[in-house]
Amino acid sequence: MEVKWGPLTTDDAPAWAEFAAAVEAVDRTGSHVTVEQTAERLANPLLNLPEGTLAARQGGQIVALGLAPVRQAADPIHLMDLWGGGVHPDHRRRGYGRRIIDWSLKTAPVLHERRYPGKPLHLHLPVYDGNHDLAKLASEAGFQPARVFQGRRRDLAAPIPPPRVPDGVTIVTWTPKLDEQAREVRNAAFRDHWGNTPHTPESWRRLITGTAAFRPEVSFLATADGNAVGCLLTHYREADTAATGIREAWIQIIATVEEWRGRGVASALIAHALTSFKAQGYGTAGLSVDTANGTGAVALYEHAGFAIFKSVATYVHAY
Repeated sequence: MEVKWGPLTTDDAPAWAEFAAAVEAVDRTGSHVTVEQTAERLANPLLNLPEGTLAARQGGQIVALGLAPVRQAADPIHLMDLWGGGVHPDHRRRGYGRRIIDWSLKTAPVLHERRYPGKPLHLHLPVYDGNHDLAKLASEAGFQPARVFQGRRRDLAAPIPPPRVPDGVTIVTWTPKLDEQAREVRNAAFRDHWGNTPHTPESWRRLITGTAAFRPEVSFLATADGNAVGCLLTHYREADTAATGIREAWIQIIATVEEWRGRGVASALIAHALTSFKAQGYGTAGLSVDTANGTGAVALYEHAGFAIFKSVATYVHAY
């Protein structure tokens, strides 16, 4: 059957979810998605469906996929991501991956210049550990490995030490009234992090606290003198539980403002969250960390009992 290439539409949520499941079954990336999640991503206003997506179809099945959404800001560099899932396991080694990468290299600067004219552009491509074919394609196309992110996981059946909250700090559960403070803490804490793009109020709601995955009852802020100095925000993905049988609380964001680092704020937030996760019936907790993070995050998570379960390298093409 002939393979046809073209952009995604808002009707492609089921086909995208089916494609993602086929990729995960072979690549074991640990990433599972529901139709609701793919529909949410297709509705992203920063994703130009006609120009910023490319899919190969065979009949009603997606067999290769690439998406290049712009980001909400370019401060100081516009960091675009190429994502979507790559190539269906039954259709690999036919040049589809190369075609998607070549398309992204031509498409990204067009979309970038339209939104952020004159700003520098970097295109990011995630490559999971063990995906040697994609790593080879990326290198041949001029991408350079720049960073490694670890997925880490903690079994909540293991003993959880009681939180040791620093003097003058109070841990409170997230509420809508505290949402803007949480965003400000995250932006301030991540200002100097590699690959960071500050969240606008719109992107924050769409990707963090307004998404269906957000779990406000197990998301927390650390406050001092009435001001937020740290935050821990949690997502939960039902598709992961359906695939693994385990309810995992995913720590989407953990952040401490610079002047409060080294005082135990993050450790207290983590211990408080782990206790809450267990009480809410979660079996594991997970998070992602940049291995070159300069704030001591890797050691913090190791001390809290989080062990590596996957690694993802970010390859970068600088224009």
